[in-house]
Amino acid sequence: MDRLLEFITANPLLVVATLLMAIAVIAVEVQLRARALLEVSTVEAVRMINRGATVVDIRDQARFDAGHIVEAVHMAPADLSKGEEGRIKKKRGVLVICENGSPSYRTVKALRAAGFDGAFSLKGGIGSWQRDGQPLVTGKR
Repeated sequence: MDRLLEFITANPLLVVATLLMAIAVIAVEVQLRARALLEVSTVEAVRMINRGATVVDIRDQARFDAGHIVEAVHMAPADLSKGEEGRIKKKRGVLVICENGSPSYRTVKALRAAGFDGAFSLKGGIGSWQRDGQPLVTGKR
């Protein structure tokens, strides 16, 4: 124990840096685990859709028109923050889709704060949907 105290007093910057790194690693791990609670895989997304979930695609109009999930509703994240979430029902599941998963995660957090407890983000966005061989439809809806 004396050697440990001696080391700490001789290397305070090293000890502080080690503690800060440990705190950073723990913070990142907590954030990743919290994010996993709001994201679903493609398989889980298909289950949600089959149970009647509303699919909200928040990509820009051109990307939406180039290919989207069947029956998806196109809404910009800004519209959702302005109260346009009234176009979707709180009691149904909501699956939010974006290009890569990050914008939809932020949107899901906002929807959850607005009372949409069944809102989830597709992990990996439309890219993971396509990689898993799921269909897309093209054109305006």
